[in-house]
Order: sequence, then C-alpha cells, then structure tokens
Amino acid sequence: MELRIGLAYNQKPTEGAASASGAFREGASEDAEPPSSKPPHSPSHDRFAEWDEPATIAAVEAALSRVGTVVRLEADADFPRKLQDASPDIVFNIAEGLNGPNREAHVPAMCEFYGVPYTGSDVLTLALGLDKRRAKEVFQARGVPTAAFVTLLPDAPSSLPPGFPLPAVVKPVHEGSSMGIPERAFCRTPAEVARRVAEIAREYHQPALAEAFLPGREFTVAVLGNGAGATALPLVEIRFDALPAGAVPLYGYEAKWVWDTTEAPLQIFDCPADVTASLGRAIGAAALGAYDALGCRDWARVDIRLNAEERPNVIEINPLPGILPDPRQNSCFPKAARAAGLSYDDLIATVLQLAVRRCGVAQ
Repeated sequence: MELRIGLAYNQKPTEGAASASGAFREGASEDAEPPSSKPPHSPSHDRFAEWDEPATIAAVEAALSRVGTVVRLEADADFPRKLQDASPDIVFNIAEGLNGPNREAHVPAMCEFYGVPYTGSDVLTLALGLDKRRAKEVFQARGVPTAAFVTLLPDAPSSLPPGFPLPAVVKPVHEGSSMGIPERAFCRTPAEVARRVAEIAREYHQPALAEAFLPGREFTVAVLGNGAGATALPLVEIRFDALPAGAVPLYGYEAKWVWDTTEAPLQIFDCPADVTASLGRAIGAAALGAYDALGCRDWARVDIRLNAEERPNVIEINPLPGILPDPRQNSCFPKAARAAGLSYDDLIATVLQLAVRRCGVAQ
C-alpha cells in the first residue's frame, strides 16, 4: 500500500502579503528573508525567519514523493480542515508556527487531536525546545552539561545573581534561529545586560535569558534516530575566523542572516569537524544526552560550545531543524547528512521511515 503523506509547512510570505499583515517594514526584500535592508535586526523583520522558502518545500515534497503520495498542508488557519479532508497516513512536519511560545507544537497538537501520526518530536518536547529556560532546567536535572544561566524579567533587568560570570549572551527566552541574538546580545557588564533585557522586553514582549559566554569552539550536532538507536552524524564546527574582523565570536543574527549570503557565503562551517577522537566522543555524548533528556524523536539538532577547560556544554536544542536543500547554503543538518553519505532525499526519507516504524504505520 502506498503511503499518503501530508506535508505540513509554513511558507515565507511575499512582501505584499507580509506588509498587509504589518509583519515587514517598508524596504524589505522580495523573498522576505534576511539579509535585506538596514538595520540588520528587527523583530518585525525576523518574524518569518524560520518559515521555509518555496524551494525548500518543493525539495521536501519531491523527496517524499519517492515514497508515497504527498498532499501539501499549509499550516494556516484552515489547517484542521485540511488535515481532516486529506486523511493522510502520516504527516511530515516542518511547520514552525507563528504565534506564542508554543508555536512549534501547534501542528503536532492538532495531529494528536485528530489521531494522525506525524514525524518528529511530540508537543511537549517541541514546547520545551523553544523555551530556552525550561530546556536548560531539564538539562541540569538530567546531568547534561550546560552553560550557567539566569532568567531576567523586564521589571528587574539588573538582578544578576552575585558572581554571575560575565561576559554573557542575553537573548529572548522563546525564539529560535538566532532571532533576538544580534552582536549587542554579547554583554560585558551588568549595565549592558540591563539594556539588552529592556530591549528584549520592548521588542519581543518576553523575558530574557542571560547565559554565561563560553570561550571555546562551537559545534552543532545533527542527531537521527530513536531511543538507543539515536546516532550523532558527523560534527559541524562553526569557524568564527570566517566572520568579519572585530566581530563577536558568536553565531548570532548577523552571522546567520546578514553577513552570510547565497552570492557570497561565509566559509563558516567545517564538516566533518577536525576534532580528536576523545573530543568527538564527548561532544556526541553531550548531544545524545540532551536529545534523550528532552525526549526528542526522529531528528533534532544540538548546539554545543566548549568551556575554558574544553568540555562540551549544550547551549540549545532544536527538535525541528532547518533543512535548506541547496548545498551552497549553510544549512547544518543537510551538511552533516551529506558528510554521512546521505543525500537530501535520503535524509528526508530516513526521517519519514523512522517515524513510520515508531508509529507502526502500515505500508
């Protein structure tokens, strides 16, 4: 029996559609994705940063079409009706959502409501993954090494605990894809922390998380699989020497969306990373520990940074990783998959099959 696969996604709007919703400021580029116009960071401009371009949606659809019949299910206000009408055997979910701190969990929640299996992590894991504070609390409880942190509220922006290590990276609690982490997120003094917390409250209407800056190398780890079968793919290292002179050694908003373009891509990633066998094992163990601690399923990407003693610490986890299909673009999960011998189509098919087996979907 051929699978009937629902593809749940959010597509970046055109400039006109975005302007009609008040989402983009005048002068934004037609493809609605940074880099575009100045200033380099704006919460209105990065509102759709995690949504996918038509080319990505088409590439995922083409890969899934090798396995079954694909029905597109744009995750808009009509998604519940579309889901019922399509009656898919399984939903391949890449929808990021739009509103609220649990937006990445909206499509999975609706799939569960209607009893439709879906790829990737469940509602709780996706909600935790987007809440940097709760995710790090889980890591601490489960013994997963993570950088020191504190949550700061706008009415008490300077209340750093005594002895809290500076510099710190100050970022919104409920954002992803480096949204809300421009260069000025790197704070060297309590006064800079207080200013950044106030900016985040004003621009994002949410608390800020101050995280001790770790001075070592940074890696991202793509993980595939479930339970004891989860596997870390070849490591991707972020090379800060590729950033402009004087830039903060941080893979933040400018590095991801402004300085790195299709026309002039930053040579910022090494994959496979040049690490010793022991360091590679330690990084992989930390990533798998985080993956297990949050209950991730099928796939996720884990960001890791080394401290001054060169010990890996988990910074964040993304249970809904980006998957740009063009090898010229710096998309970490497909890059790691290629290093492991998996083509883009193979990667998408693997994630689908992991979910099919996990859910017991008949084929």
